[in-house]
Amino acid sequence: MTIQQLNSASDAEAAQMLDGLYEHSPWIAKAALAQRPFASLAQLKHALVQVLDAAGLDAQLALIRAHPELAGKAMVSQTLTAESSHEQNTAGLSHCSAQEFARIQELNSAYKARFDFPFSLAVRGPRGTGLPRHEIIATFERRLHGPRSFEILECLRNIHRIAELRLNDKFGVEPVLGQQVWDWAEALAQYSDPGYAGNGQLAVTYLTDAHRACAAHLQSLMLECGFDEVGIDAVGNVVARYLAGQPLARTLLTGSHFDTVRNAGKYDGRLGILLPMACVRNLAAQGRRLPFHIELVAFSEEEGQRFETSFLASSALVGKFNSAWLELPDTDGITLRSAMLQAGFNPAQIAGLQRDPAKYLGFVEVHIEQGPVLNELNLPLGVVSSINGSVRCTGEVTGTACHAGTTPMNRRQDAAAAVAELILAVEKRAAQDGDSVATVGQLLVPSGSTNVVPGRCQFTLDMRAPSDAQRDALVNDIQASLLEICERRQLRYTLSETMRVAAAPSNPAWQQRWEQALAALAVPLHRMPSGAGHDAMKLHEIMPQAMLFVRGQNAGISHNPLESSTSDDMQLAVEAFGQLLQQLAAEP
Repeated sequence: MTIQQLNSASDAEAAQMLDGLYEHSPWIAKAALAQRPFASLAQLKHALVQVLDAAGLDAQLALIRAHPELAGKAMVSQTLTAESSHEQNTAGLSHCSAQEFARIQELNSAYKARFDFPFSLAVRGPRGTGLPRHEIIATFERRLHGPRSFEILECLRNIHRIAELRLNDKFGVEPVLGQQVWDWAEALAQYSDPGYAGNGQLAVTYLTDAHRACAAHLQSLMLECGFDEVGIDAVGNVVARYLAGQPLARTLLTGSHFDTVRNAGKYDGRLGILLPMACVRNLAAQGRRLPFHIELVAFSEEEGQRFETSFLASSALVGKFNSAWLELPDTDGITLRSAMLQAGFNPAQIAGLQRDPAKYLGFVEVHIEQGPVLNELNLPLGVVSSINGSVRCTGEVTGTACHAGTTPMNRRQDAAAAVAELILAVEKRAAQDGDSVATVGQLLVPSGSTNVVPGRCQFTLDMRAPSDAQRDALVNDIQASLLEICERRQLRYTLSETMRVAAAPSNPAWQQRWEQALAALAVPLHRMPSGAGHDAMKLHEIMPQAMLFVRGQNAGISHNPLESSTSDDMQLAVEAFGQLLQQLAAEP
């Protein structure tokens, strides 16, 4: 079946073509067909999402209730629809052990009792080849404790994923490039630092054995993809170049980081390495050269997990590597200099890594969103408008420690109560801007005791916004709130700024190229700021940059083993990157 056939079919024929997408709910496909003609399968998928979004809660709950329980009575009695039977069999639910089957029945009963609808999960999983049973049970157990409003939306998101996979089957579509990226990410995840590897957790911190093994694996994969030059530079970046037809051509720079936080997900940073690799692999297989070089950098350090600095690797490329960092120790007392020398790197060569922006067209980065926005909007991709600027502070409020039983409420100088009031003020002020965020992430009452009114309270502040002006206004207002609270409560305070990072708005021309790439794929456009920091922030200092976000699963969670994305979304991201390359190649 093709999109062209669907577009040209009669209403009845088209409805029959899409029969079975949504369990016992043909009305969704029928309503979506009113939006014909469709330019792509992605556009059809979004039309289905829009229909269900507009249908209202009663219709949405009816759809959820139309789905069978996992490994439930319908499976046992063999009365599942053909589609559901295929999906549950793919995940091995028809081959549960007695213990697994009993646990799933127990979970089905508890879930139905709590939410009054059956548990919905796309058991064919993010890659489409089936989730292992232990992962299905773990997801069931986790979601059993969520709020009902979230569970309704999570069920609907999983039902849309089920429909996406069924559509792929009907159209004979397999996201081969997305699956290749998925498989590469799985292969990289085999490397993990001691203390985490044994627990099945992922942690790859700068210049550990796992980090160096991961770099070597990336180097090997890049050579297999057909890059002309691949090497590891003086800070451990894996750098690959796919050469243009003309030696003097300028270069498109792309990439992201391969180090991770501790107990991390598999896609943060790494998607931005693997997606361009898939594009170059395609170009090399076709024997095609572009009128510009492609330089892919797998940045060795971005997360700041081992040494007290972040963006170490991308800082070297923009000439901002601080030599004082070389004396920073890790928790074992090993300095950065020592770690580099032990890994065979020469710190004296770092200065030579600085890139000449005159030789570059710009920098583009693809990244998993690390947030819930695209997931909630049921959109596969998002165009980043700006990377938020941030200010971090440490503070302390000082009052008087006194007896909790004998000091009347109107005689207290409670430092912790003041900071609690500040937290609420921070939350309220950040919400006024929409895109601003602010967090009090750490609280400490030194020498605190159950029966003592807190005389001191230490705290941190993290404040972020898409522009420096918006960020500075946020900072000023929060400082004014702290001053007002302390004056009213007759307290003293200190506040020290520990970090200030400028916002990195996307270059308009490069952002437009990403937008045009999405338009070419008929993927709905959504612009959004990035609240997290990225290597693109550093490259922004010397060349134009723009980013593309890929939707995350599990409510978009990141810095967590539950971080995930689908091979279908990865496929679209690879295709969007390819569209950007085509645009550049066609420009004079």
